[in-house]
Amino acid sequence: MEATIEVRGLRKHYGPVVAVDDLSFTVSPGHVTGFGGAADAGKTTTLRVLLGLERPDRGMALISGRQYRDLRAPLREAGAVLGGACPHPARRTRDHLRWLAQSNGLPAARVAEVLELTGLTPVAKRAAGGLEPGMVRRLELAAALLGDPPVLLLDEPFDGLSVDDAGWLRGLLRSLAAQGRAVLVSSRAMRDLDGMADRLVVLGRGRLLADASVSDLLAAASDGLVAVHTSHRQEAITVLAHAGATVTAGGTDAITVAGLSADRVVSVLSEGVVPFSGVSEHQPSLEEAYLEVTRKSAEQVPA
Repeated sequence: MEATIEVRGLRKHYGPVVAVDDLSFTVSPGHVTGFGGAADAGKTTTLRVLLGLERPDRGMALISGRQYRDLRAPLREAGAVLGGACPHPARRTRDHLRWLAQSNGLPAARVAEVLELTGLTPVAKRAAGGLEPGMVRRLELAAALLGDPPVLLLDEPFDGLSVDDAGWLRGLLRSLAAQGRAVLVSSRAMRDLDGMADRLVVLGRGRLLADASVSDLLAAASDGLVAVHTSHRQEAITVLAHAGATVTAGGTDAITVAGLSADRVVSVLSEGVVPFSGVSEHQPSLEEAYLEVTRKSAEQVPA
């Protein structure tokens, strides 16, 4: 069975509050899928259902085609980082991982491997309670990787990390996905996912707002605008307008072009013998793309 994460028609409510409503998406192997949304969007609830910690009211949440409770060797099939799963503060880092390995029938040699992989070897003898927040996050990840699972589910793994630690984690998760794993990473902050996620699943109040490749979301957020820098601004405006573009004057030597691609703008200016020093497409951030998704969703909500 191929390593996948599947959510099908999932619904979960707590009393009158609907946490997840008719949610469906798939996380494929070989990719990092970002799981975005506000604090109350339903991300953690979805992950808890996937890990068998909550029972859905309707629908299914599957790991490699099975419910978590049906996995024969859970740590070998799905690794997870979920808030609140802190190691005993008095237990040494290495001993915490040894206990997990022994209780799950995993080889003892794997402990040294994940300590090295997560950069914890220098603090292997330190008690978990004396670790800095970034090291605690690394220990949680080391535990998730003990069984060398093909599926990873990480809930807000960037919380408490320094800029350097966050950069390290993004690189590690990209490399793990490149090995063929299905990786789902939730985050409230799009900057954590920017440059790492291949795909983005966005939730809003428990409902699916977007499920698309990051490249498609960025393209949709770019608005098709092209920035041009030229000392011959009026000539450029004239030739581009004749080519069907909508042109807006910017700064002293800048104009903004809508309706033509960057390549077409270059061709039109070159054919018109209009000098220019730069032509570039608007490059939105993942945060801008996320805000565009949520803005469009808000516009579709009935008054």
